[in-house]
Amino acid sequence: MGKDTGFIEFTREMPTRRPVSERVNDWFEIYLDFPEDKLRKQGARCMDCGVPFCHTGCPLNNIIPDWNDLVYRGRWREAIRVLHSTNNFPEFTGRICPAPCEAACVLGINEPPVTIKQIEKTIIDYAFGQGWIRPEPPAVRTGKRVAVVGSGPAGLAAAQQMARAGHWVTIFEKSDRIGGLLRYGIPNFKMEKHLIDRRIEQMSAEGVEFKPNSHVGHNVPVEDLRKQFDAILLSGGAEHSRDLKVPGRELQGIYFAMEFLPQQNKVCEGDTVPSQILATGKRVVIIGGGDTGADCLGTTHRQKPISVHQFELLPMPPKERSPLTPWPLWPMQLRTEGAHEEGGIREWSVATTRFTGDENGHVKQLHAVRVGPAPKFEPVPGTEFTMDVDLVLLAMGFLGPVRHGMIEQLGVALDPRGNVATDENYMSSVPGVFAAGDMRRGQSLVVWAIAEGRKAAQGVDQYLKEQTKLG
Repeated sequence: MGKDTGFIEFTREMPTRRPVSERVNDWFEIYLDFPEDKLRKQGARCMDCGVPFCHTGCPLNNIIPDWNDLVYRGRWREAIRVLHSTNNFPEFTGRICPAPCEAACVLGINEPPVTIKQIEKTIIDYAFGQGWIRPEPPAVRTGKRVAVVGSGPAGLAAAQQMARAGHWVTIFEKSDRIGGLLRYGIPNFKMEKHLIDRRIEQMSAEGVEFKPNSHVGHNVPVEDLRKQFDAILLSGGAEHSRDLKVPGRELQGIYFAMEFLPQQNKVCEGDTVPSQILATGKRVVIIGGGDTGADCLGTTHRQKPISVHQFELLPMPPKERSPLTPWPLWPMQLRTEGAHEEGGIREWSVATTRFTGDENGHVKQLHAVRVGPAPKFEPVPGTEFTMDVDLVLLAMGFLGPVRHGMIEQLGVALDPRGNVATDENYMSSVPGVFAAGDMRRGQSLVVWAIAEGRKAAQGVDQYLKEQTKLG
């Protein structure tokens, strides 16, 4: 694969990020275009490694060495065909997936790994630019009707697969626009939303019907779906946010990340959000050091705060791969996102103990302490501190799907973690009701969501036709 000596001749190279002084003043994606000649050299670095562990690192089992080789040889049309054979939406994964495939790259044992994610993104962007991505409606319709609840990456992938298998698919989305967390969770500077819109256009031409403002279990009765559709796929998100149960949590000015982020995305869409949660002119603390925390950080920078701190309970990860997570495992190591490069102060091993407020009931101070390592996180004596704060954003992860409403009304069984339990065909305890994505496996990555959606589509297709040719 690639050039026999490519991994020796060429070093890993990535596109340049736009200057911080420029990008914090807009909401556009932060990376500059990557020249084709440079990208083909990156494809040339893919080794003939014998056993491509990148396949197992990728939940979609993307055929990575093949399209790396095709890009190196300039055979773009073949590259997009191979890429689309396993991944419905590489323009999403190529932007927001953390690339577990690169962590498993054989070259990464002793050299920087192949730039798989960047190559993937460029293939699909090139293909759209050439006009190669067109609707693929089925030649024959089965007459079967499937309801997909939730329009995030799992629901979209499943819907597209099932529509192409000949079923009539309707997607129900509780928000006013289609896209789920892609639309209202991921900031525009990581993924611009016209990418979702052009896929909606393609899928509509393939026969998928979209129904926004349709909250199943609330303004859309569950029983209506049971009567009108031959199968139902639950593909909502893990929207039950983990809370911080400390004194003062009830004060004004303390919000979940998913209360804060969607509002800015709505504004970027041209909406007016009354009483929008803003970091402008405020002292901000973000509690949580993961991807959601980084999304809050980048959004906060663009709203021009006075200051911003990001606290994480866990200790600071090592700068290189930890020996506890050897290749080809996903490495425990320090990751610096574009948002971290833009400013703010990151601190580790910090536990918030309480909040205090002013006479109007608004948060005024955060009280915290330094702690020892997991699992006890014992407070370190004498390290207590207090910080003035105007806005606190809680980005500590999610505890699974919201159970009241649709899930309760359907009566599906839950697993020990509170997610919808399914069999090997992704069907729940209720016949004809399937589940995929975060609602089935818990908070996870976009690449897992798409993989789950594709597998659930196979299960639904098998249930409706007693056979399936979906891959």
